[in-house]
Amino acid sequence: MTTTIKDVKAEQQPGLWSTLQAGLEKIGFNSLGLGLMILLLVLPFIPPFNQEHIVRWLIFGAFLAAQSIAFDFTVGYINVVNFGFAAILGLGAYTSAILANEAPFLIVQPGISPWIGIWIGALVAGILGLLLGMLTLRLRGLYAAIMAWFVGLALLGLVRNLTPLTRGPLGLNPPTLLETAANRPYFYIIMAMLLVIYIVSKLITNSNYGLAFRAIGQNIEAARASGINPTKYRVFNFTMSCLFAGWLGGFYAHYFGSLTPQTLMHTSKTVEVLAIAYIGGRGSLWGGIVVAFPVVFLIEYVRSNFTDLPGVHLVGYGILMILVMIYYPSGLAGFYYWLVGKIKARRSESDA
Repeated sequence: MTTTIKDVKAEQQPGLWSTLQAGLEKIGFNSLGLGLMILLLVLPFIPPFNQEHIVRWLIFGAFLAAQSIAFDFTVGYINVVNFGFAAILGLGAYTSAILANEAPFLIVQPGISPWIGIWIGALVAGILGLLLGMLTLRLRGLYAAIMAWFVGLALLGLVRNLTPLTRGPLGLNPPTLLETAANRPYFYIIMAMLLVIYIVSKLITNSNYGLAFRAIGQNIEAARASGINPTKYRVFNFTMSCLFAGWLGGFYAHYFGSLTPQTLMHTSKTVEVLAIAYIGGRGSLWGGIVVAFPVVFLIEYVRSNFTDLPGVHLVGYGILMILVMIYYPSGLAGFYYWLVGKIKARRSESDA
């Protein structure tokens, strides 16, 4: 049987499934991840997850997962822990809420649509991240993390004390994004935001910027010796993370419709996101998504059944982190890669 040139070209051309897999890998998905994401998107239509209070838990899970991606983008790649993360998220939330205000109890009443305000809040948070990065990321190790924490505490203090603009501890009640009281539309809004943050982060980390991030995170002096400007890449990374945080803060403001400094900007909120990112696996980006949803359900169960023990969920975070650091320092993502490696090794042995 003779083989024509046309047949050879047909054999060399990748099939539709191979092309689809290659495209998914570029944006950080494999077939398993895509299947789980589709399942998550249809979950609010499946009993008992279609109940309003459970959909609300799913929204908070997606919100926490999106935060973990933005946090892991910095800690997992350039090895800088942003202890001011919650305060920067709060900056985006308060910026959007103040811009949407029409009530006379604040000194300004711009009345800007929340759909526009959340983008302005993201921009303000990103600009602060740029300035903070230029100031702190010339420092090394723990110093940059401490400076970020101090700036976060300063932001928290400003929000508490600028009562004509923020109402301080009394908080704000910004308008919601939608007129409906149903939770399902908000779930798809936050899921869209989560996917945008994840895909953008993956595209960046899969580029030459990602290679520079990893080099800096592993050994900053070796990266500098290789011709990489550590400050440039660290500042860019930090700015993007803060931009994402501010955008998510805008969603928080116009979904929950209630803002107080203590419930949004406290350092304990940063610790929650840090725990999710570390348990999911630093540098994976997707690990926090997988961990966030079951953890939120567990937290809500603990809160509803142990009302006399406020803050007990933070103890749970601590226990989980200790277990992860002892048995699987690379988190859930590391365990997944180890398991996949074992399965492939057994298959190759059986084939041989």
